[in-house]
Amino acid sequence: MARRPEDEYDYLFKLVLVGDSGVGKSNILSRFTRNEFNLESKSTIGVEFATRAIQ
Repeated sequence: MARRPEDEYDYLFKLVLVGDSGVGKSNILSRFTRNEFNLESKSTIGVEFATRAIQ
C-alpha cells in the first residue's frame, strides 16, 4: 500500500489505555480525538480505536 503525503509525519505516538471498567477510558479517548465528552455513554465492549493528527 502506497503512503499518501498527508500520512508523513515527524513523530508518531501510539497510546494504549488500560484500566478497570467504568472509569472513563473511552471518554478520555473521545475527548482527545473528537473534543467530545458524554456523561451518559455506555460501556465499551471490545476494543476502540481513534486517531488524531496534530500540526
